[in-house]
Amino acid sequence: MALDHGDPGDAPSTPPPLTEVAHVPRPTPAEEARTVAASTNIATLASLTVDGDPWASYITYGLFGGSPVLCVSRMAEHGRNLHQNPRASVSIVAPESVNDPLSISRVTLAGYVEAPHENELDAARAAHLAAVPAAKYYIDYSDFSLWILRVERARWVGGYGRMDSATATDYAAAAPDPVSPNAAGAVAHLNADHAESLLAMARVLGGYPDATQADCTSADRYGLDLGVVTPRGIATTRVGYANPIDDIGLLRAATVELARRARG
Repeated sequence: MALDHGDPGDAPSTPPPLTEVAHVPRPTPAEEARTVAASTNIATLASLTVDGDPWASYITYGLFGGSPVLCVSRMAEHGRNLHQNPRASVSIVAPESVNDPLSISRVTLAGYVEAPHENELDAARAAHLAAVPAAKYYIDYSDFSLWILRVERARWVGGYGRMDSATATDYAAAAPDPVSPNAAGAVAHLNADHAESLLAMARVLGGYPDATQADCTSADRYGLDLGVVTPRGIATTRVGYANPIDDIGLLRAATVELARRARG
């Protein structure tokens, strides 16, 4: 059997948990994709030239449901491309600040563009203007067109080893995670002021009783992801709240409950 990434055989392995770890749900790929799409208003558009060549360009967008609404000019090459071939995709990168860019969450939404239907036009226009206020200066110019990207497939990547696809139906039905986009400050606070509680969570709830250090790497509506250091190596684990939360304001109470449970 071939080794992943050409592993020469001496790469460090991830130590498994030593005790049973309760299943903790995490956002679905569709929810992850919707969360990334809602986190910014800029993307890279991939369109096709008249010769069928791929063409990548920087664009802004708003969201109509989960569908990106583009406002592009026929004076731009990508605008002309969309008029002659509606097949397109957008690549969106979450606005995270990390040392390794490949660990940042991102999503590709693929499908085709079409002009908003008459009953969608006002809402689509408002969605774009809400996300891109500067568009008020050009959105009504005769060379600009509004397009809705009808998503047929979503491909989410959450960093190394975390990726999955979502169907158009699942993507349309999903909602952005209400916690993770606003959790950076809380995660930093947990790591700075509650290292002992995180370590207890990793040892008691996360399956690593031999952990010597634990850091929170992310938080979402279902739980916390932890990076764990053990004498056997470095691992990751996940601990879940007693119940999912629907607001960032509930994160403190949920983590306090986790810490109490970890301390028995």
